[in-house]
Amino acid sequence: MKGPLFYSKILLFGEYGIIKDSKGLSIPYNFYNGALKITDELDETAAASNRSLARLAGHIEELAASDPDFPAFNVQSMRADIDAGMYFDSSIPQGYGVGSSGALVASIYDKYALEKITVLENLTRERLLTLKEIFGKIESFFHGKSSGLDPLNSYLSLPILINSKDNIEPAGIPSQLATGKGAVFLLDSGMTGETAPMVNIFMENMKKEGFRKMLKDQFVKYTDLCVDDFLSGDVKGLFGNVKHLSRTVLDNFKPMIPTQFHALWKKGLDTGDYYLKLCGSGGGGYILGFTEDLEKAEKALKDYKLEVVYNF
Repeated sequence: MKGPLFYSKILLFGEYGIIKDSKGLSIPYNFYNGALKITDELDETAAASNRSLARLAGHIEELAASDPDFPAFNVQSMRADIDAGMYFDSSIPQGYGVGSSGALVASIYDKYALEKITVLENLTRERLLTLKEIFGKIESFFHGKSSGLDPLNSYLSLPILINSKDNIEPAGIPSQLATGKGAVFLLDSGMTGETAPMVNIFMENMKKEGFRKMLKDQFVKYTDLCVDDFLSGDVKGLFGNVKHLSRTVLDNFKPMIPTQFHALWKKGLDTGDYYLKLCGSGGGGYILGFTEDLEKAEKALKDYKLEVVYNF
């Protein structure tokens, strides 16, 4: 057996901010994907995935028993498949901020939810929020707390605009320009990051009045402007606001940026060759980059591995 493919995602804008009701924009990233498979010869990686799926089945059973709003799942069938050697076969790097657990949750819902909301239906705001809530509850198994956005993006394979916590919609993003010089790219930090510790640092900082004020007056403000600029195709406005956002992150989210990247981050701000921002919760994994001139950015970052996500 091999299930359908579910793709990784990139949260272009909104990391941390969406916890505090900023806008957000999440897009599928088809370079990486995963699917449920069954084999009677599990290697080490597949065996670890198989054991994790068994624990996830227990988590889904607990949710079904304790939460009246949680939908019915065919856990019996899931358990039988796990016993037969089911695992999640994935090329999505874990701990890199591109939604490895989200793709897994989407595939489990797709296969085992009994009355699932499908992509073919009219995706009203209510249906999207219902899906997001279900996904958040399942994905909390991996992160402790989850917005449900990663699995939603993976399940729908559509760009999603987050206007606020209770207002999300599929988004049309401007077509990529194959000839464009500008680009959004991923920079590999060479180390994995863990979501939970980073979110804990953020929540601790939220207890400080100065941090809360910065978040509202700068971080959320520039995040919202970046989303608006990106969706309207205002490239000039976008790069101005990405620069502000990048500086705000460097000044206020240092623990989320691996130490060896602090100088590189600042160099981009000083030269204007590229601007860096967090990809997901940070702490490692990928760093997201924006440049008006990809050649310049590649030259400045020649010692690093870049993957282009989107061309302007």
